[in-house]
Amino acid sequence: MSVIETFATQCVAPPQRLRYWNDVSAETFAGLTVDAASEDFQAQMARWKLGDLTLIRPTSPKARVSRWKTGASERPDRIIFHLQHTGSSLNMQWQREAELHAGDFTLCHGADPYATDLSDRNEMLVVEMSRASLASRIPGLENHLCRAIPGDAPGSRLVHDFLLSLWRQGDQSDADPDWQEGIANVFLDLLAFAVKGAGSALVAPKGTKDRVLALVEASLFDPELKTSMIARELGISLRTVQNIFAALGTTPSAYVEEQRLARAAELLVSVPGASITQIALETGFNDSAYFTRRFRHRFLTTPRQWRAQNKAHFA
Repeated sequence: MSVIETFATQCVAPPQRLRYWNDVSAETFAGLTVDAASEDFQAQMARWKLGDLTLIRPTSPKARVSRWKTGASERPDRIIFHLQHTGSSLNMQWQREAELHAGDFTLCHGADPYATDLSDRNEMLVVEMSRASLASRIPGLENHLCRAIPGDAPGSRLVHDFLLSLWRQGDQSDADPDWQEGIANVFLDLLAFAVKGAGSALVAPKGTKDRVLALVEASLFDPELKTSMIARELGISLRTVQNIFAALGTTPSAYVEEQRLARAAELLVSVPGASITQIALETGFNDSAYFTRRFRHRFLTTPRQWRAQNKAHFA
């Protein structure tokens, strides 16, 4: 496994930032270009190798990302996985379109041109992998390319959580090669499970309440998850969102906080190497002190004490 590399446009002068970002993008994936309205492009990226997988975690403003054919030697037979962590995007390939919102993902063929229109305030989890390794797990793989796989589909949340856990662990460049191969295979197996299980989530449209709860689940770690964001993403009124949660005996903000705290409680025990601050930020809390106060109010103990009291369950 390689060392995690980080890149940020803030390291260069504003007029050079978009050009710098294009250089970094093309170095990461041959033929990739980024178009944006301003040369003063505020973006950052983390990048690393895990066995045969290339993982990147880019954050950027509104832009169009395109990848074009530049020669067979530069276009290996690869599949590109895009998971929408925050924001939204429209992904296009083979006259297909996949609109992604938080938690959704899609797959593109690296050997053919594709384009992605990114919304503002956008973060993705991207993985490039061998087509053959995924095709052996998913019969008829091409039928699934550039199709939106919803974040509430069976297995999608597992894939999302697994990738986030890898990023939380940080640099492990000295890890055993067999471990690297094993982790890469776990990811591929989870991804195949999510893709093959997506059909059951697409059988019929959900009711408004189910759509709201599914969006909250998919966007749970987004600090911007608020009533207004839910209404905007689903095209419904603020009053409708409020009424749905009132029928559940709660409010949107209280429900979101309860779900975040429950997930944080799990992570405190299952990821003992992560700091309290890391878990607070990863679960959507902007301030670790506030997270600690709310955690104590909910569980009547501090995050640190909770971890110590429950670690035996994961020993």
